Amino acid sequence: MDNNKKISYLKLVEKVLEIANKPLTYTDIWNIAVENELDKKLKSIGKTPEITIASRLYANIRDRKDSKFIIISRHPTKYWIKNKDYNYNLIDTENNDKKNIQERHLYPLLVKYLKDSNFDCFSKTIMYKKGKNNKNGENRWNYPDIVAVHFMFNDNRTQKNFESNINKINHKIYSFRLKVRINASNFKESYFQAVSNSNFANEGYLVVFEDIDKEILDEINRLNQIFGIGLIKLEAEILKSHIIFPSFKKNIDSKALDILINKNIGIKKFVCNLNKDINNANKDLIIKENYDEILSDENMKKYLIENKIITL
Repeated sequence: MDNNKKISYLKLVEKVLEIANKPLTYTDIWNIAVENELDKKLKSIGKTPEITIASRLYANIRDRKDSKFIIISRHPTKYWIKNKDYNYNLIDTENNDKKNIQERHLYPLLVKYLKDSNFDCFSKTIMYKKGKNNKNGENRWNYPDIVAVHFMFNDNRTQKNFESNINKINHKIYSFRLKVRINASNFKESYFQAVSNSNFANEGYLVVFEDIDKEILDEINRLNQIFGIGLIKLEAEILKSHIIFPSFKKNIDSKALDILINKNIGIKKFVCNLNKDINNANKDLIIKENYDEILSDENMKKYLIENKIITL
């Protein structure tokens, strides 16, 4: 065999798992590959080889019934070779996915966080099915999961400097794309969905519930510096929720807003109700029934338990 022959990422993974004595994460696989100088045999190496490994493994396992690889565990995801002995309980990924938390179950949690935190926002969940003449999957790129508004009238923060009073804007609109998890297989699509969703907002955020690997965080940080979409870590214990990367402030794209108003009744109602509240210019006159319900702390806990987001 030609020892100088170049190999693919999947071949590298196979070689690493052949010498390993336990299932490995994609980061472990890359580190061991470097230790054994297998990285030097790759046909090409990009800027994020660990993410490439995870992406190739995900696609291979998903698309090929004859894949050599299997997923042994989740959180963190660990990989193994099908025909190699190891004392493990192979997870049923199909059944496991059914038990996973669904994004829509997290909406009330995000709504409460946005009101109880420094965002101090009134939110509205957008229903994709009400969009007209949309192609399959198009809604994820057109509409955010949640839109929110912070009203600055009667707000002491707008009185802090003279300049802000001269150029006073009495509201700020946010867009939020919510994901249960972000990993190597979906982080780019998720991030750029958030970019697309933020066209009609002053600030846009990608929100994630489960922990993110450091390599993915580093890549999202890089994208944040270019595109300005922030990242929020949502926690079941709301006080622990926090901004990881802040978003960049920008002007609203009025043309994008006009398009969305004409295509989605949820966006149209949000804008109409927002106009009424802005014209009233008083927080005491905000019509709260036009926005998402904000659960009390007690009802929030019950909701999280009922939807198996937390356990007692």
